[in-house]
Amino acid sequence: MNIPFVNRTFSSPLRIGTWGSMVLTLLLLVSCARMGNPDGGWYDETPPRVVSASPEDGGINVHSKHIYINFNEFVTIDNPTQNVVVSPPQIEAPEIKGQGKRISVELKDSLKPNTTYTIDFSSAISDNNEGNPLGNYTYSFSTGDRIDTLEVSGYVLQAENLEPVKGMLVGLYDNLSDTIFKKKPMLRVSKTDSRGHFIIKGVAPGHYRIYALQDADGDYVFGQKSEMLAFNHDIIEPSARPDVRQDTTWLDSLHIASINRVSYTHFLPDDICLRAFNEIVTDRYLVKSERKEANHFTLFYSYGDSLLPQITGLNFNADNAFVIDSSTKKDTITYWLRDTALVNQDTLDMVVSHHITDSLGILQLRADTLKLLSKQPYAKRLKEEQKTYETWLKGEEKKKKKGEPYDSIMPREALKLSISPSGEMSPDQNVTIVSPVPLHAVDTTHIHLYSKPSNDTLWYREAYEMHQVNDETYMLKAAWLPGTDYSLEIDSATFKSIYGAVTDPIKQGLKVRPTESYGTLLVTLNGMGGKSVIAQLLDNSDKVVKQVYSSSGQLEFYYLQEGKYFLRVIEDDNNNRAWDTGSYDNNRQPEAVYYYPEEIECKAKWDVTRTWDPTSTPLYRQKPSSITKQKADKEKQIQHRNLERAKKLGIEYISNVK
Repeated sequence: MNIPFVNRTFSSPLRIGTWGSMVLTLLLLVSCARMGNPDGGWYDETPPRVVSASPEDGGINVHSKHIYINFNEFVTIDNPTQNVVVSPPQIEAPEIKGQGKRISVELKDSLKPNTTYTIDFSSAISDNNEGNPLGNYTYSFSTGDRIDTLEVSGYVLQAENLEPVKGMLVGLYDNLSDTIFKKKPMLRVSKTDSRGHFIIKGVAPGHYRIYALQDADGDYVFGQKSEMLAFNHDIIEPSARPDVRQDTTWLDSLHIASINRVSYTHFLPDDICLRAFNEIVTDRYLVKSERKEANHFTLFYSYGDSLLPQITGLNFNADNAFVIDSSTKKDTITYWLRDTALVNQDTLDMVVSHHITDSLGILQLRADTLKLLSKQPYAKRLKEEQKTYETWLKGEEKKKKKGEPYDSIMPREALKLSISPSGEMSPDQNVTIVSPVPLHAVDTTHIHLYSKPSNDTLWYREAYEMHQVNDETYMLKAAWLPGTDYSLEIDSATFKSIYGAVTDPIKQGLKVRPTESYGTLLVTLNGMGGKSVIAQLLDNSDKVVKQVYSSSGQLEFYYLQEGKYFLRVIEDDNNNRAWDTGSYDNNRQPEAVYYYPEEIECKAKWDVTRTWDPTSTPLYRQKPSSITKQKADKEKQIQHRNLERAKKLGIEYISNVK
């Protein structure tokens, strides 16, 4: 009879006390009588094991470029071109393939004399059954009579949100020049795993600088502005010392079986943290132009410009032909056609004069000819309008036969507005009114706001302010009082589009929730030295729910609905109330981002207070796992499934996979 546990020694991931032994005995009896257990039994967590290598791992005076690594079971290797990294970097990619219980590596470049080579497989090697990765395996050899064995390790995180970056190239330079990253390939390299963790092995004693690169072209050099990168000016001096760690074995969740002191070599530094970012690509070019709907077209640029493009019509008159709507960064410009005759013209031929970056990186005025085709041809729209008219006409004929009032001319379709929020709102919200097309000026005397307190039966006229956001959007601001009902009433034809369509009368009810339905969060920041910060409350999807600004070290979040939140703080170095990325050429790091490492629960009527030093916890330990999108790889998934199975069986489960 086969015991349905992978590890059958005392070092098994299952530690069972007296009662656990009785449960185990029952389980074994059940498994003999019922071999087809529908839940599949325990998952194998044991990774494959290297049994030998030729040339041997750690060998010296090696001159063979063909390497074989042998395992105790059949293995697979996942995408070696992307996942396996050789140091020093290879100009010609090595040939790496799995061969049953062994892996073959053939280096194509000539071997350098007196050099330590490392082949970092990371987690690319897995067993052939459960797919358990070997994890952070590196093979090394030296072409000289000594081998370099020092290591440096750490983490790479996205600077903007502290997400671990998987598959990022991390490398060392012994040349400490500030510009070396753009001139020569890295000296020793590694790649980050699913936790953003890296280990660079085979390092010689010396002084180094470290960089990270999302190497798009495979040259181990920062050569494209679109490549994600990370850098700092810290000088790294690798070292090693003997150290001792404690390995604890548990009988159950309360009782320790043994605590063993294990000696090991501690390589330093082991806590490097690199913040990766993408630079702003300032080269300007036209990304695309499109005319999704007949009444407007849009030009998309890679970067904004202070001067908007100039349009010259070739088959139409472009003078005063558009209402122009530009994005804040002026990299997306929409042209709304004023004249319905132009709207009905399926093809617009034009010359666009705009600033475009030339081959030397200089903005130059250039004229390009564009032909824009409507994705809603006039004939198709006319056919749809005819169907709409026929449907309306049938309805009016039915009314006529019944002697009911009817129309002889189809009324023009009313302009539909989107008003939010609808229903309940918070006192710190405002009402947004959005039109699907640009609007003419709005006469606010035809917009009315009324309020009715919760203990009253009368409605009172309320003052408000109306602000235009752009040609399609308005914001209505008022002193919204908690526990009060409001009625927003808009007279007919108050809003009119550039095509003459007007709104029907609108009446929308709003209710501001009472104060007792909210909580408050007050946070005192320590260790920030009076810096200006952007503080953001996040939901469980890492999306911003509320945002405040502070330079006093006090963060105040009011009118919080019951729920669980997460907190992020951004150092706003330039006080522009936005996170700013870094620049390698300008030696500028991205603005620092910190996460409160725990979930914060807010309840109605509660004032929650926290004191937090954002710099007290290493960055790679800050972001809560529940909102971290980059999850650990398969070995962690297998542990989770075994844990769930152990819970069902009432057995204490402790994994030996770290």
